[in-house]
Amino acid sequence: MPVIHRIGYVPGVYDLFHVGHLNLLRQARQHCEYLVAGVVSDDLVRERKGFTPVVPEHERLDIVSSLNIVDEGILEAVPSKTEVWEQVHFDAIFKGDDWQGTPAGDALEQLFEPLGVEIVYLPYTLHTSSTALRRALDLLDRSAAPAPAQLPIGQVTP
Repeated sequence: MPVIHRIGYVPGVYDLFHVGHLNLLRQARQHCEYLVAGVVSDDLVRERKGFTPVVPEHERLDIVSSLNIVDEGILEAVPSKTEVWEQVHFDAIFKGDDWQGTPAGDALEQLFEPLGVEIVYLPYTLHTSSTALRRALDLLDRSAAPAPAQLPIGQVTP
């Protein structure tokens, strides 16, 4: 039987929502009484990851909040997870196990240990990711783009 936390928090971009996101949220739901999904704002994604999400923040928040396994969806628009903790008072953060043992995962553990918040690593869905979907969309966009008009050398357009 998994440890049941009072309030669980699952932060994520949730861009191009896919089964990996769903699996993480389903698993987190089994470990807490109340599940909060934090959708990272467009501005923070641009600042931290260097790209703009395909799906705007208000739509991503609506998608995640509409799931019956999520008790509450919030927009994570502050740069520090401790600021989110001050608002939500979660006692567990759920991350994919791809974070475990990484500098980011270790930093998260060190940040929340004094607050009594457990970082719970759940199995990561290997066969899908938003990054892979974004790459596939980029390839489709490039292949669908019309080729520039080719003019014979020396020909000038009017």
